[in-house]
Amino acid sequence: MKPKDFKGVIPPIMTAFTREGQIYEKGTREIVDFIVPHVQGLFPCGTYGSGPMMSISERKRVAEIILDQANERVPVIVHVGTADTITTVDLARHAQEHGAKAVSAICPYYVHHGDEEVYTQFKTLINAVDCPVFLYDNPGASGYKVSDSVLVRLAAEGLAGIKDSTFDIVNYYLTRMTLKDFPHLNLISGTEAVFVAAFDAGAQAAVTGLANVYPDLMGRFYQEYLAGDRAQVMATQQKVLMARKIMKTGPTVPTCHAILRMRGVDGGYPRLPYTPVSAEVEDRVRKGLTELGLL
Repeated sequence: MKPKDFKGVIPPIMTAFTREGQIYEKGTREIVDFIVPHVQGLFPCGTYGSGPMMSISERKRVAEIILDQANERVPVIVHVGTADTITTVDLARHAQEHGAKAVSAICPYYVHHGDEEVYTQFKTLINAVDCPVFLYDNPGASGYKVSDSVLVRLAAEGLAGIKDSTFDIVNYYLTRMTLKDFPHLNLISGTEAVFVAAFDAGAQAAVTGLANVYPDLMGRFYQEYLAGDRAQVMATQQKVLMARKIMKTGPTVPTCHAILRMRGVDGGYPRLPYTPVSAEVEDRVRKGLTELGLL
């Protein structure tokens, strides 16, 4: 696939675990089937997918399960980012071998990195696989904000695009300006919070956490945007923001597991150090979603 073939709503799909913290294959497959009919892609092993919380072999297994269950119904962009280049490349090659249409990586985290290290990481990754490579720009998680000079250099090396999780619409516009000489790049928004603003700014896709638990709402939102009814689009954006606020009543990932149960999906449990939300938080979430007409 070409970079700009990735369009629409692409959930950062969650991973289901057992109470004991093992990969729960049945639950992960059920989440895939719950989401896929409403969306245009999947993004496993990222933040919502608990990728950095798993061993390398577990990440490979989760990618295999999701790719198998998706079964080409939608394209899958596997997140392969780690703290080092060798492991990132290993995960990327594995993802490509099992049918991923693209890979994405956060900048190497934990150890402080500068421009040259990040440039080397992504240049190596781009040269290691034959599928599109997206840079996942999440400075809050990586501790590094990608510089304009690195973006331009990587664009020249064949970078497919950027997943912008800065939550900063100004940054999104500035990145587009920086990369104006590379019109093939696909700049993907990393949140539903600025869905309309990002698409207005030229985004063709959004990786939205809310689509894990409300893929139907987000899928309808995307179709409304394409249809161009501005009043309806803005009303849905407000509803999405309210749903997102409720989703964050407790820690986001455990709260999403609770919402999946409320919606009849066996999405398993979060993995330690996450713990299931309390009964009090679950009651507040249920009440809020019911009042919003989402339960």
